[in-house]
Amino acid sequence: MRIAIFDPFSGIAGDMCLGALLDVGLDPAFIDGLPAALRLEGVGVRRTRVTRGQIASWKVDFDIPPQPHGRHLKHLVAIVEASEAPPAVKAKAVEAFTAITACEAAIHGTTVERVHLHEVGAVDAILDIVGTIWGLERLGVTRVFSGPVQVGDGFVDTQHGRMAVPTAATLRLLEGQVLRPGPDGAGELTTPTGAVLLRVLSAGSPPRAYVPIASGFGAGTKDFPDRANTLRVILADVEAEPTAGALPREPITVLSADLDDASGEEVGALSGRLRAAGALDVIILPSIMKKGRPGSRIEVLVRPAEADALERVLLLEGPTIGVRRTEGTRVVLPRREESRVVSGHPVRFKVVTMPDGSERAKPEFDDVQAVADRLGRPVREVLDEARKSF
Repeated sequence: MRIAIFDPFSGIAGDMCLGALLDVGLDPAFIDGLPAALRLEGVGVRRTRVTRGQIASWKVDFDIPPQPHGRHLKHLVAIVEASEAPPAVKAKAVEAFTAITACEAAIHGTTVERVHLHEVGAVDAILDIVGTIWGLERLGVTRVFSGPVQVGDGFVDTQHGRMAVPTAATLRLLEGQVLRPGPDGAGELTTPTGAVLLRVLSAGSPPRAYVPIASGFGAGTKDFPDRANTLRVILADVEAEPTAGALPREPITVLSADLDDASGEEVGALSGRLRAAGALDVIILPSIMKKGRPGSRIEVLVRPAEADALERVLLLEGPTIGVRRTEGTRVVLPRREESRVVSGHPVRFKVVTMPDGSERAKPEFDDVQAVADRLGRPVREVLDEARKSF
């Protein structure tokens, strides 16, 4: 099975994705013909071989004629649907534009229909998003994985004013990814376009074993004197997942500790700190300690590579004097996030693919409650409407 591994050690942006795909074998004629395939007239394409920190990389730029000042979601969908892209590429591109629109709507307290996209609605962002998704399809990639994402630091000027890095939209789009702030003085390294591509493409951390087939680098616009501002993409082969009823398993570490002298507030704070530090899940169980005292048992699910760091958090910030560690595996059903409009407001859904191929969707309760509060309606009514909308 052919996979792609994104290594955003210096962040990720749409042009970096196209450059890296070009470097691993994507036909240059595809890049040159992308504007015409999207029926975007008057757009020029420049493919330049550059160096970033002594690493030879491809830089892809588009020369854009004057355009409308931002676009609504319906305009972006119309461009995608009118293109020559295959149906699967169109569907994934629409998912990307819907995700960024839903994030912007939630951040600014408005509806999806009223969101006016500036950066992501620009022609170069449309080319980057559709081109990356389509380019992966042309390379035969069936799944995409991503390493930790370097996001940068400081502030960036946007259409909404000066914002801290990562911006609100970028951070929301990167939920579920492993992030690394900095390095100092880098500015914005991961853009909303790069973030939304990871949102709709990445299936998580790279597999433990794979056979590399090709690797390449896509150059970012910034050229730092002391490091390579590039995105690395690795094309690789992995063994196909079992198809005879067996579900894929991944390694997992469970850290557990007993807490007999912590208040409920302290246990709750510790749970939040562990989640912020990268725990996949934190479970609190009531227990009876020695001498019949009531207490709590905390169980923390972590990736094996992060077990030591999370164990340290438990020992430093919890009242326990010992932590147990159990190595095992887990089965995780494939899932994705989609958005639906409920009473004029975006509501996110977690969509799970069941072992028999059917799907199960559940609305995010926080979004449902926010809509209910905004409209002054009972939560149960909005929840029922959300469920019927999917």
